[in-house]
Amino acid sequence: MFDLVGEVVLVTGGAQGIGAAIVEAAVGAGALVSFCDLDQERGEALAAELGVHFLEADVTSEESVAKWVGSAREALGAEATGLVNNAGKNSYADAATMTVAQWDEFFSLDLRSAWLCARAVLPPMLAAGRGSIVSISSIHASLTIPGMFPYAAAKAGLLGLTRSLALDVGARGVRANSVSPGLVWTPLNERHFESRPEDLAATLAAQPMGRAALPAEIAAVVCFLLSRNASFVNGADWAVDGGYSGRLA
Repeated sequence: MFDLVGEVVLVTGGAQGIGAAIVEAAVGAGALVSFCDLDQERGEALAAELGVHFLEADVTSEESVAKWVGSAREALGAEATGLVNNAGKNSYADAATMTVAQWDEFFSLDLRSAWLCARAVLPPMLAAGRGSIVSISSIHASLTIPGMFPYAAAKAGLLGLTRSLALDVGARGVRANSVSPGLVWTPLNERHFESRPEDLAATLAAQPMGRAALPAEIAAVVCFLLSRNASFVNGADWAVDGGYSGRLA
């Protein structure tokens, strides 16, 4: 793994799936880690297993984000040098019937929360002249499928947010990048395909590498981007999709 000794990494949505893999990988690379999630039971179990800081927090709330960042600072004894915006959910809405309230609720989690968390950690990062922010986007940011409105819009928004941050704070020592996973074998996908073996077979057949990614494979790329090994990587979106985005449908 890449060396994260001396880094203080905060991860949103870290109780399971890709988020949990990022927490575990960052700890393994030597970082001090805090993560938040709404799933208190899973969060506390993972925190106890890995010996890291956890706080139940709603990243759509600026007050909750501020409380988490402050609690992490107190528990870890240092300001954050790394942030991973991982929290999010899928959307299967109909553009003609989705309500404004549903739209606002979805974008509050999948896009606005990334800004709220970045805003909370940027002042000390800028004061220190170093830091790394990594946002988990998706290959849906650039190519998508019917029936996932407005997921692609939110993930594309994360790419725009990343580019803007990179340009605005890069000269002051803080880098911002995104990672766009393809199919990942998370608990969510396991449950989705459990009763759909035909869909799983068709989905895997379309994968250039013949399989889904493991969460740890996404986490490894995230840890690289958090590390000083990626000191000149800024404003980039890294596709981690096994070549899927190179296919012609």
